[in-house]
Amino acid sequence: MKTLAIRLEDEQHALLTLLAKLSGESVTDVIRVAIERQLETMAANPELSSKADELTVVIDREAAEQRAALAQLFGTTAPPRSRSKSQ
Repeated sequence: MKTLAIRLEDEQHALLTLLAKLSGESVTDVIRVAIERQLETMAANPELSSKADELTVVIDREAAEQRAALAQLFGTTAPPRSRSKSQ
């Protein structure tokens, strides 16, 4: 589990604290639920899906460049790990 610090406006914090108390929930739980809902909404966005495909290409290219740099520096020739659809 990771710890995350966020900055809220004073009014947002006061409202969040008040509503959490009224609902009998912790501020942390309210934030977690809100984040989970937002992540679900974002993951369902088809525009983000196409951007994910583009980002995968960039990540693969950068990884190949880093592997090549390591091979040049240390003389390693480890074959690149291929991504399988079953993974």
